[in-house]
Amino acid sequence: MPTLTLVSHHLCPYVQRAAIALTEKGVPFDRVTIDLADKPEWFKALSPLGKVPLLRVAEPGKPEGVVFESAVILEYLEDTQTPALHPADPLERARHRGWIEFGSTILSAIVRLYGAKDDAAFAKEGAEIGALFDRVEAALGDGPYFAGPSFGLVDAVFGPIFRYFDVFEAAADLRLIDGRPKVAAWRAALADRPSVRGAVAADYPERLVTFLRNRDSVISRRLP
Repeated sequence: MPTLTLVSHHLCPYVQRAAIALTEKGVPFDRVTIDLADKPEWFKALSPLGKVPLLRVAEPGKPEGVVFESAVILEYLEDTQTPALHPADPLERARHRGWIEFGSTILSAIVRLYGAKDDAAFAKEGAEIGALFDRVEAALGDGPYFAGPSFGLVDAVFGPIFRYFDVFEAAADLRLIDGRPKVAAWRAALADRPSVRGAVAADYPERLVTFLRNRDSVISRRLP
């Protein structure tokens, strides 16, 4: 069994999806958290893109391997660790990979939302997020998870997405995805999942609020 180290940042949702998958598979791993505003030299040497997450893989008698990009890390874990978190059917597995990419599209919209400097841009991004979640609502079945009773990698991707809305609602009374009952039920199921809860430290909400306050944006001005 290789020794795995997840190189992380306190707020990164892409790190969280890797941590959730590792936990769901019951794989022991170490976690090293870095400051992306002051990247250590060893990290710069290992990360071709200068981003987290990185998964460092150490096996006796072999040079250390480094896997970068969260989607690739998830696929590496699927190839090497059980239980499987992707469907066995190739077409359904491809569909799930598409929804993982859709989750990344939502994350990009969230970044644009909290960076919006004026009300028009903020409203535009909020409407875009709503439209994206309309598609999610249409894709969901009876739950409690994306594919029904079994937790999978799409769930690992959306758990960190919903965490943003937890903070937006609690800190800024900003409600962007209400009125979608299947999304709400899925969100609640993921919030109860131990792997999702444990993917961040207890001070995550406070750290995210501090980050948002420093954006000089519409959302920062809505914070108390």
